[in-house]
Amino acid sequence: MNLIYDIGNTTNKLAIYDRGVKVFSVRTKQVCCEDLQKMISPYTITKAIISSVKDLPEFIYDLISVNIPKVHILNNKTSLPFRNEYKTPETLGPDRIAAVAGAYYLYPGRNVLVIDAGSAVTYDYLSGKSYKGGNISPGLNMRFKALHKFTDKLPMGSAIEKYESPGRNTIEAISAGVINGLVYEINEYIRNFEENNIDAVVLLTGGDGQYLRDRLFHKVNYQPDLIFDGLNHILEYNAKES
Repeated sequence: MNLIYDIGNTTNKLAIYDRGVKVFSVRTKQVCCEDLQKMISPYTITKAIISSVKDLPEFIYDLISVNIPKVHILNNKTSLPFRNEYKTPETLGPDRIAAVAGAYYLYPGRNVLVIDAGSAVTYDYLSGKSYKGGNISPGLNMRFKALHKFTDKLPMGSAIEKYESPGRNTIEAISAGVINGLVYEINEYIRNFEENNIDAVVLLTGGDGQYLRDRLFHKVNYQPDLIFDGLNHILEYNAKES
């Protein structure tokens, strides 16, 4: 069995895979030694991969490496099953490379646009066996926070289910402006990608993926476990390489 540990900007995500199939997963704000030990103790884990967008807490690596024979920390030196054409791989977020690995695992040889709607929204491009790079944009919550923080009087908005556009009050105007603005942005990325790529696939993942999915004009393949799948694929690929 494989342990997949993904440390993001706002949450920690943990999964266990058995022969390519996810058998357990959990998402939490914080993890202590006791919690982590309790989660993994029922399983016989032989390999693990850790991906972190921030400094890795020492206790996590120590605890995992004591109990699991092979532990891989995803970084810019990690062997990948596709060619990475990013010019500064040392600055490439591990969450982005994991999402691309998930896309490669699910759709090998295809032209894929990966949209990860989390704290930031990332747009990453996979062409056959090559990762071409991508773009980064503020996520939903970041946009709401920016309007509130950098103005004197605008209140804090949020991603609500129903709102009118044009807004008839300030909260509604903020909600419509932020949500519609991001939806229009994503739609244009998809339109341009599908127009310029044969055999195109568009994948959507991330914490806001489900919320945004039904608001888009274009069809997308929603994959909430894309990063888990990608990390598991990278772990297996490196196990074969070693």
